[in-house]
Amino acid sequence: MTMTYLKNGETLKLNTETCIGCGVCVDVCPHAVFRIEAGKALIETRAACMECGACARNCPAGAISVKAGVGCAGAIIIGKLRGTAPDCGGGASCGSAKSGSFC
Repeated sequence: MTMTYLKNGETLKLNTETCIGCGVCVDVCPHAVFRIEAGKALIETRAACMECGACARNCPAGAISVKAGVGCAGAIIIGKLRGTAPDCGGGASCGSAKSGSFC
């Protein structure tokens, strides 16, 4: 089963020109967003990205950028800290049509 967190991985960006194909992104991503093909990383499942930032923090080439904490990972953490359900903003819980997010 593939989990969908954000409809299009809103802030996830991969520069394939800069990518060295080391595979670190594949190793650190908790939701198999990346794969290596022909010596370069590719985004395999963008909707599975929860914008945790592990890929960007660990990419030795700096080929990946993502605004960590703005997506569902941030919503889940804030919910845990507040003792509430995850909130993707706008007062609606994650996964609702009102929130516009699908985490």
